[in-house]
Amino acid sequence: MMNWSQSSWLRVFALLAGVLAVTGLATAATQYVVTNDDPGVSFFAVGPNGQLTLLQQFQIGGFGNAAGFFGTNRLAVLDSGNQQCVYASVSSTGDITGISVSTLTIGGSASGSPTDNGAANGIGLAVNSQYLYASFTSSNTIGTFQVLSGCSLSFVNDVSVSGLAGGMINGMAIHGNMMVTTFTDGSIQSFDTSTGTPVSNGDEQYSTATLSSNDATYPNGIDITADGHYAIFGDTSTSVVVEVSDISSGQLAPTVVYSSKSSISSNNIMLSPDETILYVVNTQGASVGAMFFNKSTGTLSQGCTAALVKGESANWQYLGALGLISQSGNGGGVYVAEFGNPSAIALVALNSSGGKCSLHEVPQSPFSDPGSAGLLSIGTFPPRSF
Repeated sequence: MMNWSQSSWLRVFALLAGVLAVTGLATAATQYVVTNDDPGVSFFAVGPNGQLTLLQQFQIGGFGNAAGFFGTNRLAVLDSGNQQCVYASVSSTGDITGISVSTLTIGGSASGSPTDNGAANGIGLAVNSQYLYASFTSSNTIGTFQVLSGCSLSFVNDVSVSGLAGGMINGMAIHGNMMVTTFTDGSIQSFDTSTGTPVSNGDEQYSTATLSSNDATYPNGIDITADGHYAIFGDTSTSVVVEVSDISSGQLAPTVVYSSKSSISSNNIMLSPDETILYVVNTQGASVGAMFFNKSTGTLSQGCTAALVKGESANWQYLGALGLISQSGNGGGVYVAEFGNPSAIALVALNSSGGKCSLHEVPQSPFSDPGSAGLLSIGTFPPRSF
């Protein structure tokens, strides 16, 4: 019988770990929270009870922008086949960088046309298995990039867009062959992406809440249901305003408005994996809420709101984008970006049973993000399945 030394076993385990990493299996059980520090990207490993540990920071050039629209998500996460990528934009340079999750290395970067510009308020990203779309807020253009192997990108073209009153492009989401966008004047619009390049569906309109509030409320962040039946909008408002549009016809229908006086603004939203909960970040109200969602009817009902997230004004000024704690069930709560210098990530947990719920920030929250002087965009890997 061969007598294996401890060092021999260690070499075997190291070799096995390398093989698993190459095949992608090593990352199957790995969870990350990722931040766009603009410039730069930080990966946090998710430990027991949601604890975050800074794992690696990437410097991707430029001087960044610690400001921008809440609904303009500067991160996009792709988990499709052998492509496991995080894409991040840099406002100052207009570059979009792809990072391989399996190797934690930069795969490449690309920029749009010479006139594409997002320096003032950021560059939003949305991705599917074939294309990445970039919303350049200053030039009011949407760039189309082909997704290549190794998380690299190739610029295809761009199209000019605008709100009905000249508003800048803000939020952006894609599902199947439909892209849905918001503009800073309260306009919403959808596009057909079946050929890659977005083509308007001819349905641009003001949201119902914008019209009824005399422009005091406007849609910002967007989410789309798993079956593509409904688009949901989180609004900038002096209260909590969420709007739902039926998009099953291939066009946006007039939105149905749901409102509450429980907090201020509702710019960033996300459906739970089972679509029973809509998480709502009260970006200027310093809290996180949850609304019950009926995915069959597209209706929302009252849920719960957490106490104020710790550290407002003293450590941070606004709450930003969110990521799910779990990619199954009701998500278990969310990670939330804290816009400060330096910034941090809050962890707000959900308990839900029998048509009732509660939210609370966990004792170990927040987790510092030393790379960011104004964190607005975060993501998780693996991402939600839709």
